Amino acid sequence: MYQRHFAFTSYPFDTALPPDALFESAAVQQASLRIQHLLELRGIGLLTGEAGSGKTTVCRWAMNALPVNRYRVCYVALSTGSVLDGYNMIAAALGLERYGRRSTAYQAIRHAVSRLVSDTKQYPILIFDEAHHLQPELLEELRLLTNYEMDSVNRLCLLLVGLTDLRQRLAMAVHASLSQRIVLRCTLDGLARDEVGPYVAHRLRRVGAESEIFDATAVEALALASNGLPRRIDRLAHYALHAAALERSRTVSADHVQTAMHEMSQ
Repeated sequence: MYQRHFAFTSYPFDTALPPDALFESAAVQQASLRIQHLLELRGIGLLTGEAGSGKTTVCRWAMNALPVNRYRVCYVALSTGSVLDGYNMIAAALGLERYGRRSTAYQAIRHAVSRLVSDTKQYPILIFDEAHHLQPELLEELRLLTNYEMDSVNRLCLLLVGLTDLRQRLAMAVHASLSQRIVLRCTLDGLARDEVGPYVAHRLRRVGAESEIFDATAVEALALASNGLPRRIDRLAHYALHAAALERSRTVSADHVQTAMHEMSQ
């Protein structure tokens, strides 16, 4: 209902945010630069962060900026099954058929990667999102999958994206071989306190807001309650706008954010 009250063209804090609409915080810019460095190295990278920190969005943003004639992005989300299941998800991302045997899938993927590099001059980027759910055996297989020509040539870039727990898992002795091959580690932090206001204003401008709707007390309350995590800011701001609209207020105050926190806790 608040969309009409504030004359927005759409809901400002909707989760379906196109990559080109991302707010370029200091953490986002740093993560993007490090991902670009990983692509130059063509190795294995690790991107971790708290839930709601924007890891997937940052990956989409970084990948969206790549020239399609040079890179082939293969995105795999939430693979919790066997090694064969993981291979088949990779195969699907590469446009391959589904395989019934693990060894067949492995060889087909390696052949497809080699063909992309040699024939089309495209370098494949394999992104495993929610990688903290991956089975230990599949993590080891992913390491083997990146080995080409006795490690002299890196053809497949692998980026593991997950919660901070993933760092602890990879520090275990069983994953020592994989951990030693990780050439880039990046933790995505939330927004700095002085970035919350510009972030909110950025989201509001995209839906036609012409004035400051969240007053200074509301922005401060959002920063304190969210710990700078964009997803939590979005949810709090959504409920706070709803609370303000119910009172027919044209501005959002700290009281409205408090109401939002109460609604989210129920």
